[in-house]
Amino acid sequence: MEKRPESQKEKRRGSNSVARKIALLVGGRRLEAFDRRYMMRGVRHLAGVDEAGRGALAGPVVAAAVVLPSSSGLDGVNDSKKIGEKDREALYFEILDRAISIGVAIGTPRRIDRYNILNATLFAMAKAVERLEVTPDVILIDGRDRINVPRMVIAIPGGDGKSMAIAAASIVAKVTRDRMMRRLHKRYPVYNFTRNKGYGTKEHLEAITKHGTVPEHRKTFRVKGIEKIDKMF
Repeated sequence: MEKRPESQKEKRRGSNSVARKIALLVGGRRLEAFDRRYMMRGVRHLAGVDEAGRGALAGPVVAAAVVLPSSSGLDGVNDSKKIGEKDREALYFEILDRAISIGVAIGTPRRIDRYNILNATLFAMAKAVERLEVTPDVILIDGRDRINVPRMVIAIPGGDGKSMAIAAASIVAKVTRDRMMRRLHKRYPVYNFTRNKGYGTKEHLEAITKHGTVPEHRKTFRVKGIEKIDKMF
């Protein structure tokens, strides 16, 4: 049987698919090349650290630390905010499979209210590093703040878009926190944490106005439009 010729649309789709694969491959190699700059003589393990949920009104801040092999073979890894949910979930399992070690920790809403969000975040990051099964020689952290651990710690502003290890940590932290918020949604469906993940969306703010807050809300956070809601404070 004679093969049907490809339409122009099919050709473009195939071309776009190839171009996307190449872009993912090049992007992954670029992130790995960034990390290799810090793999100095004698450095066996480099950890990337990032968090998710720092700006939310409810739920914990989640930190992850990830140690990858020098050639992880991970394609498509990037800042978790730039990746769709389905792709994040798929990459999450790839990272779990290929990582040398992963540590995860949280800063609870209670800790956030007591010590402020920055300190709760740094606490969770330090705990995540402590939970690694290997001891990293160098730790790269997304942002400008450094954690207090007895290792070389380097803060990388925008690191989740530069470093493979940090980007992988951002995905692990984001997927972990999203799953926690979906479980919270089952307990408190009126806030629709499945959709807003605890962030200050219009829907979430309206739910707070109507129903007040629950223990998982961060009581010290102030958001324009709800500062005068007596139920919240």
